[in-house]
Amino acid sequence: MDTTNLVDEIGKSPSTVFDGRPLVVDLDGTLILTDMLIESFFALVTDRPRDAAKTLWHLRYGKALFKAEVAERARLDLRTLPFNEELLAWLKEEKIKGRQIYLASAANKSYVQAMAEHLTLFDGIFASDSTTNLSGATKAEVLCHAFGRGNFDYVGNAAIDLEVWKEAGGVFLVNAGTGLTKTVFSRFPQAKVIVPRTTGWRDYLRVLRVHQWLKNLLIFVPAFTAHRFDGIAALACLAAFFSFSLCASSVYVLNDLLDLRNDRTHPTKRLRPFASGKVDVWNGLFLLPILMFSAMLIGLILPWRFLGVLCGYYAATMAYSIYLKRKTTLDVVTLACLYGARLLAGGAAVSVPLSPWLLTFSIFLFLSLALVKRSSELMERIAAHAGNPAGRGYRLDDLPVLQTLAAANGNVAVLTFILYVNSPAVAPLYSHPLRLWIIPVILLYWISRVLILTHRGEMREDPVLFAARDRISWICVALMALAAVVSI
Repeated sequence: MDTTNLVDEIGKSPSTVFDGRPLVVDLDGTLILTDMLIESFFALVTDRPRDAAKTLWHLRYGKALFKAEVAERARLDLRTLPFNEELLAWLKEEKIKGRQIYLASAANKSYVQAMAEHLTLFDGIFASDSTTNLSGATKAEVLCHAFGRGNFDYVGNAAIDLEVWKEAGGVFLVNAGTGLTKTVFSRFPQAKVIVPRTTGWRDYLRVLRVHQWLKNLLIFVPAFTAHRFDGIAALACLAAFFSFSLCASSVYVLNDLLDLRNDRTHPTKRLRPFASGKVDVWNGLFLLPILMFSAMLIGLILPWRFLGVLCGYYAATMAYSIYLKRKTTLDVVTLACLYGARLLAGGAAVSVPLSPWLLTFSIFLFLSLALVKRSSELMERIAAHAGNPAGRGYRLDDLPVLQTLAAANGNVAVLTFILYVNSPAVAPLYSHPLRLWIIPVILLYWISRVLILTHRGEMREDPVLFAARDRISWICVALMALAAVVSI
């Protein structure tokens, strides 16, 4: 392999580059707590899905060309990437001591050069181009050609770096897993850990957003309203709950990968595991199919209609993540439908047709909650003086309209329930339907309280999650459930 062009990247003859050993630093997962290829590809999927699909065609010619095609089309703001601040501080100390530092990455040359110019820390770069993927043995060969075997120190984080460490004079680990760390020390006893990995199981629970599974309790509603209290229905609902939850987690992973850029400019979303670099973005690619396959596997024990709803939900959420969430009004309608899909799934799991009253009520209630969510996001940005939200179709001056629509839809949901209580559909199900009147009264109170808290800027999360953590909301739910039971 001809490595002349890559060696020329350092801008000096290899024999006169330095007097002592230079320090060569990897980029992906080492200097930055993310991966340039995944960052750029998902940014392209978000901005131009068709172009992203076209770049996949180039994979048949090799990973190097694929990276080049993605880099040509996708633009990233390097300033927002999660840097390994501890490593960066150590590199600056080494630079002050007079040590020469080089950046060597399998990322495309355009990104690596831009990173070097942004940090103004490196004496030269080594990177992939359209024909050479600079990783593993190829990177080792290029560095040996540039500096000589054993005449450079290398800082890396992944198993593929073992090929480079074999040829390096000094071995440094950053953000490496326990297994890899043990392997490196068994082969290179002189190795040093600069920055250990701190990712724990709680970070993966945050990736799955297990707290969001509370929304899937809606799956139990159709069985409850149809008075299906038998053990078979309970088991079916439980299986549907876990199947839907795993499917939803797969969607959350996809959404987080697609929204990396926007999340990093958000006051709170920047702390999400992928956006902050706490969890490797490559792990997200593995989790996507695993979670979806697990959801489908559980769904196989339920009626086929449930799998149909599950697949429809997944397709709708993908459309939302890639396109619909950036469209004004259409995004909140989609969110309301996704809430409603949980009711459809619950009905399919126990083979109970949904009442038109329940569907109508849920449409207005969930649309109100979706509008509350958007209103709270705008309130949060106003408080932080952050300007219009990125990746959304709303502006800050849309807030009064969103709050009005939220209140209107919430009140229509209450009105729908009142009409249901007075309809002939109640008589076959309830012996004392008049006792149901307490439910719309409580609903009216709860919705009004949510709207007021949102207006005050105290609704800092999804309203469903707020309800799950709010003591007064729990009291309201308990009272409404009690009213329904004593009405039977």
